[in-house]
Formats: sequence, C-alpha cells, structure tokens
Amino acid sequence: MTEPASGLQDHPGARPDMSSVRLFDGRLHIDPVRAIRGALQIEDGVISYVGPERAGGETSAPPRVDLRGASVVPLQVRGAVGARRDSDPEAYDLVPGNPATFAIVSRRVSAAEVRGTLMIRPADLVAIVVAGELVAWEGEPVAGVTVDVAADWEGAWEDPSHALEQHLLPGGRYSETRSGRTDAYTGRYWTRGDCIVYLDDSGFWAFGVQHRGTLFHADFVMRRA
Repeated sequence: MTEPASGLQDHPGARPDMSSVRLFDGRLHIDPVRAIRGALQIEDGVISYVGPERAGGETSAPPRVDLRGASVVPLQVRGAVGARRDSDPEAYDLVPGNPATFAIVSRRVSAAEVRGTLMIRPADLVAIVVAGELVAWEGEPVAGVTVDVAADWEGAWEDPSHALEQHLLPGGRYSETRSGRTDAYTGRYWTRGDCIVYLDDSGFWAFGVQHRGTLFHADFVMRRA
C-alpha cells in the first residue's frame, strides 16, 4: 500500500527528504527539448524513474509528493553540455541513473532557460536539489548543506572573452568583476560534486558546472586566473 501523497505547499516550512522520494504531477524538463507531465522518482540521491505517473500498488514505494504542475528543471549549462556531448550527452539530463540534481520552479520554464540561462527569483523557487540533497527550499537556502572541499572551488576564475572575473571567496561568498567594475555582482554560493549554486544579493538564484578544470556558468567559460 502506498503512502498518501502530500503537496509541496501542504505544510509550509516543512522540508521533504529529497534523497528518496517520488515527485508526481510535475512538468518534467528531461532536457532542453523534451518535457512531459509525469513523475520522477529518486532513490538514494539518484534518479530511478522518469515518466508517466503509474497506478498505485507498489509495496516499497518512497513517499509521494504532489508537484501540482510545478516545473522540474535540470541544472544544465550549455557550455558543459557541449564539452561532454561526445562522451556523455545525457550527463545533465533528468534520466534514470543520473544524480538527482534539479530545481523545482512554480512558474513555467522556457527551453532557452533549460539550456543554461536559468535564473530564478526566490518567489518562484520551490526547491533546489543537488545529488538528492536539498540546497534551497521556498526561495531560501537550507542551513547545514553539505559542501565539497573548498580548494576545488575557491579562488579566482576568469573568462577574458567576456571581461569577467569571478572570485569564490572562503566562507561561501562570491564577487564578480565585469569590464573592470568590481563587485558588479555579489552573493553566496554552495558547491556539491561538479555543481555550484549561486544566490545573488540582487535577488536571483543561478547555477554553474565545473568540468575538467573549467567552470561553466550561463554563457561564461571560466578557468583559473
């Protein structure tokens, strides 16, 4: 017998365990091209099912959470997808076997945003999940999030073609210099695996991916300064 479903907003402030859960009735952006209305199941932080919602009767199903039409968006970045196109073209898609890394957004999301320019206002953000761990909930960061070794991320990154320097500072703060203007953007960041999550002080969430010593964020391709 399956556990009765609850909606994400049924209990404001109560955070679901995203490491093992079945999310249903969501608009699932499997990749920038494919989007379906259906269910996504996570087991031990890994996606185990994506597809149409199936009838009950599963005896060992994880807790079910009703997305009520919210968008589930993989945290892709165009440059990182391109860098892995030949070796692992589905590395960042919402497909079984991949880490459960995505954002849940209350509004509809365009294909262009899924490709790598996703920026989310806190008012629109339901959750950010990285490898099955809840990083943000209801627009706010979750306290006590696990982060990776700081040395893998801290320091200055630059994209000379865009006159950009991004400084990932100790303690989880960042500052960007753009076209010589210091502190053009500032905010907080969190890292897990190859993913970085930004919360800008001006009021939006954004994302990046590190692959083989290159940090991809939006249209930027950054390397160690």
